[in-house]
Amino acid sequence: MIVLEKRPQPSRVWSYATPLVAVLATMFFGGVLFAILGKNPVEAIGTIFWEPLFGEFAFYYRPQLLVKGAPLVLIAIGLSLGFRAGIWNIGAEGQYIMGAIFGAGAGLAFYPLDAFYIFPIMVIAGAFGGWLWAMIPAFLKVRFGTNEILVSLMLVYVAEQMLASVSLGLLKNPEGFGFPGSRNLQSYDSAHNAELIAGSGMHWGVVTALIAVIFAYVLLNRHMLGFHIRLTGEAPRAAKFAGVNPARLILFCLGLSGALAGLAGMFEVSGPSGVVSIDFNVGYGFTAIIVAFLGRLHPVGILLAGGLMALTYIGGEIAQSQLGLPAAAIQVFQGMLLFFLLAFDLLTNYRIRAARNEVA
Repeated sequence: MIVLEKRPQPSRVWSYATPLVAVLATMFFGGVLFAILGKNPVEAIGTIFWEPLFGEFAFYYRPQLLVKGAPLVLIAIGLSLGFRAGIWNIGAEGQYIMGAIFGAGAGLAFYPLDAFYIFPIMVIAGAFGGWLWAMIPAFLKVRFGTNEILVSLMLVYVAEQMLASVSLGLLKNPEGFGFPGSRNLQSYDSAHNAELIAGSGMHWGVVTALIAVIFAYVLLNRHMLGFHIRLTGEAPRAAKFAGVNPARLILFCLGLSGALAGLAGMFEVSGPSGVVSIDFNVGYGFTAIIVAFLGRLHPVGILLAGGLMALTYIGGEIAQSQLGLPAAAIQVFQGMLLFFLLAFDLLTNYRIRAARNEVA
């Protein structure tokens, strides 16, 4: 009989090995999935992980890794701070959408004015939009004790309806011949989040993501607030006796994660995407949850995990075009990563032991 036995102390070996083992398991079982779909598993896995970095057109795909990875890292950093404190913001997708709406709305309000201060205003508006949307579950939890998981998740669907509404109404391009969607911000220089170095993929969203990584590392390791976050997640009772204010921590963690998600949305809509449209959101808010856990809720780990997840995005798109893999298969492949990560993470706190059946 196989039983799980709780370890006296969490295993440091499994804590560090889990992400690697999860990636290997995902590659293996993902290959099985691709084989079932009639594709060569070795070729499919190679296309996903090799082509964007070392393939014939890698010079084009490498900058895209920064474009895809930046919003994932930015959102995941905010989520990780809350997750470490046991505060579960699952609605970053909605905050990402609201950041895009607020940011684009602020920029388009000045159209066609050419002024240097428009983009900074958009940055502030985007962060505020995400923060405001995250404050709804934060306030309800602090005031009425509601479950922030359910409230933040349900607000995603509200945000999606608001996105459709402004695409068809408030932000609709008056020169768009009746088609839904806003003006293209890439054509409005004062509101465009352009590449800082041509052809590099480096834009202000990438810079902000790197700053967020540094900020989170310093906060968690050099600031009392970071200590309170870690203490609350690891030992809630000890945090209570240490005088940690739970309401203040909830407001801070949810607010910061919402602001970062809003910034990700603003940088995306003013840069790579360019327009507010009904199908603007592509699931970055949900994928960032995988990135946060794959990076072990550590800022540097999240930076690396964001790059890996961006690789699966770009490689998945290549596999779809070259090998004919369905988009759903790539999404399942990405979902496997979270599944195996959580599954193998169990071995950090438990060991598998063979127990003999006792005869009564």
